[in-house]
Amino acid sequence: MASEEKISIEDFLKVDLRVGKVVSAEPVPNSRKLIKVVVDLGGEKRTILAGLAKWYKPEDFIGKYVIVVANLKPKKMAGLVSEGMILAAPCSDETKPALLTVTEPVEPGSKVC
Repeated sequence: MASEEKISIEDFLKVDLRVGKVVSAEPVPNSRKLIKVVVDLGGEKRTILAGLAKWYKPEDFIGKYVIVVANLKPKKMAGLVSEGMILAAPCSDETKPALLTVTEPVEPGSKVC
């Protein structure tokens, strides 16, 4: 399926994609959808609220190298602040999404290009 809207390379370069290593994860109290994931982005740790609890347990995230949108504006959800987004595909309520990862470990915080 092709994207309906095309963007320029300049628009794409605004998105800061980084490899992060998940150091901890836990359920978000009073939420059936969210998991609180702490990701090491090399020099800083970020809390990211992932809406993947329907398919994953918190322990499924630990030690994984994931692709993170690092420059997303923080968003408050369920009383917590999410400081990024972990990428997964497909984006559907019916199909279990696969976390986007790297095929071999890289330094946390490495820029995706």
